[in-house]
Amino acid sequence: MEPFIVTPLLGNALKFALDKATMEGKLTIVLLIIVSFVSWTVMINKARQLYKASKMSKKFFSAYRATRDPMDLFNKSEEFNGAPAYEVFYTGAEELAYHLKNNPVTVEKIGRAHGPGADAPTTPEAARGVHTDMLARSIVTKISNPSFESVKVALERAVSAQAISLEKGMIILTTAVAGGPFIGLLGTVWGVMETFSSIAIKQAASLTAMAPGVAGALIATVVGLFVAIPAMFAYNYMVTMIRAITQELDNFATEYATAIEHAYVDNRSISEEIAAAISRLGAEARDGTGTSRPARPQVEAV
Repeated sequence: MEPFIVTPLLGNALKFALDKATMEGKLTIVLLIIVSFVSWTVMINKARQLYKASKMSKKFFSAYRATRDPMDLFNKSEEFNGAPAYEVFYTGAEELAYHLKNNPVTVEKIGRAHGPGADAPTTPEAARGVHTDMLARSIVTKISNPSFESVKVALERAVSAQAISLEKGMIILTTAVAGGPFIGLLGTVWGVMETFSSIAIKQAASLTAMAPGVAGALIATVVGLFVAIPAMFAYNYMVTMIRAITQELDNFATEYATAIEHAYVDNRSISEEIAAAISRLGAEARDGTGTSRPARPQVEAV
């Protein structure tokens, strides 16, 4: 009884074709193997990067939305390495901290009146009792609108940098998808050309003479497809994930800029700033003299 031998799928055909391949065909196959190695390296590294970005972003968003203060995580020095949204957050918070230190705008606590009836509310009923407004009232050191424009520019720059980082290396996958079959086709055409040339020289146009050469030529196209097909599926999946993460970054940058504007930007009008400055100067004058300055007497003209 003959032993039962299990052969791999298409193993004999691939081995036969590889043995009959010409030198040009084998060089093409070596080139395709190098392209496949590079593309698989990119796919593995990119998959790990996207997995870590997705996992750490969930942790960051959970921690960020657990607090009302947009600078809370920055002040606590909490880190979420690998989360693109955290890098955007840190860049914006760092820029905001710079302007709070170097270009501060000091405002009085909103919601208090001066003089008689100081306990009377100065904001509409609908505006009181909101948590975000209470946070904004409690912060007296803010930044001006020009400084806030610098913060928004920093956020946009960070979003662009993270998008470029996520897309880094994807060009290799597109090259493998588009170039793999064509490189294999080049090896196949070259091998077929060599086969027909040898048949013409030997003047033996038979299937037995043609089959080995054609099989050796077609192996280059097969290897090219083996390179392109996995890269195509990986590219489509990763591009979809990158677009989702990039859109999430755009949304977060807008959300974070709005939170900063609510809590740390001096949005008073010019008239309110002038009135506050005059009130502050009057308070300083009263504190310095103990009493308010008497009014200048009127003199009638003769």
